[in-house]
Amino acid sequence: MENQPATSNAFFKIACYFEGSLAVLALALGWLADLDPFASLDFSESALGIGLLATGPLLIMFFAMQQLSYPPLQKIRDLLLETLGARLAYRHWTDLLILAAIAGFAEEALFRGFLQPWLESGWGESVGLWVSNLLFALVHAVTPLYAVLAMLMGLYMGTMLDYGGERNLLVPMVIHAVYDFVAFVVILRDYRNRSR
Repeated sequence: MENQPATSNAFFKIACYFEGSLAVLALALGWLADLDPFASLDFSESALGIGLLATGPLLIMFFAMQQLSYPPLQKIRDLLLETLGARLAYRHWTDLLILAAIAGFAEEALFRGFLQPWLESGWGESVGLWVSNLLFALVHAVTPLYAVLAMLMGLYMGTMLDYGGERNLLVPMVIHAVYDFVAFVVILRDYRNRSR
């Protein structure tokens, strides 16, 4: 019989290392392209507040979709319960917070810190926004609908990168991390309730 806590520990470590490696990839690609992916990262209270407030619409959408019985959404919920729920079942909420923070930091460093500005420099803001988020959708394409939702969320975070006319990578990092944390908590709660 499989040792579930050990499997959960291994998954958590691998997930953290994988997500963290995306920040390293952003730095490596930035070095090759002579573009600092963290150039627009400014730790300010206003950016933190904007990021927290801007997470609200995504969370409203997330909780609304939890109530819908639309089959493609149910397929996503079931897939997340079977994959993430089972692998996170033995994790504490602080572990979920750590994983969400790493994912928010690293994925945004790659997609909004490097890829979007790099594409913008060659093809303009619109192309940079759309193409970087098309790629964001493709790497999240566990189902076709999930890819579409990831694209929409990526466009939202890419737009929030320039909220108020001043580019700050902290805003989408906060949005991404908070959204992921809440989603992880809900997935874990639902998995534990289903397993009772």
